[in-house]
Amino acid sequence: MPVDITWWGHATCTVEDSGVRLLTDPLFAGRLAHLRRRRGAVPPPEAAEADVVLVSHLHADHMHLPSLARLAPGTRLLVPHGARRAVPGLARIAGRRELAVTEVVPGQEVCVRGGVRVRAVSARHDGRRLPFGPHLSPALGYVVHGAADTYFAGDTGLFPAMAEEVGPVDVALLPVGGWGPYLGPGHLDAARAADALAALAPAAAVPVHYGTYWPIGMDAVRPHEFHAPGEEFVRHAARLAPKVAVRLPGHGERVSVP
Repeated sequence: MPVDITWWGHATCTVEDSGVRLLTDPLFAGRLAHLRRRRGAVPPPEAAEADVVLVSHLHADHMHLPSLARLAPGTRLLVPHGARRAVPGLARIAGRRELAVTEVVPGQEVCVRGGVRVRAVSARHDGRRLPFGPHLSPALGYVVHGAADTYFAGDTGLFPAMAEEVGPVDVALLPVGGWGPYLGPGHLDAARAADALAALAPAAAVPVHYGTYWPIGMDAVRPHEFHAPGEEFVRHAARLAPKVAVRLPGHGERVSVP
């Protein structure tokens, strides 16, 4: 049975496995603070349909409260441990929308339904809600175990134990860029994502977290960092991990991975 992946832009993907819909880091906004969506339409209402939502960390472009407020009542939400304490608005939205929030730590596994399980794994990224706030919650990645094993990396830098902790996977959703002209620590660019791909050695990969949002008024500042990461990842992957089938969907495009 194939796994279907729809990339809605940034780190937001729908993963459909064994009849279960999993949604990653939902961000359904045309504008977020100083960022404007510059490519791809704002996802349609059906993008918010999910059995379980996976939130990798607390930054506003990954835990976006207005987007979580679009989820249907009863949707299950997996978030890093400490998220409710760090983001009080999460509890208010969960109460209003009757969302089932489960806080998880690396290594913890949650059964969804139909034999599909989700396992939290570590990420190397600043998990704080605010740049200078307290460290109350870790950044995570997730591995979906179903008909295939699919790794959603969230936001992360490359770290030595990544492949060992993630384990064998069939599909990897890897960040290859960002939303500004410079990537700080705790991120993968196209070249480092290809290094991660070589270590993980999945059957297929989809680059995410690039080419969607960009700071207002900065179109002329290093524009290649907005436009190029997807194609650069394909090029680096062909050299470092030639056996991996890299799929490069457009915004809103659905791809099937056998």
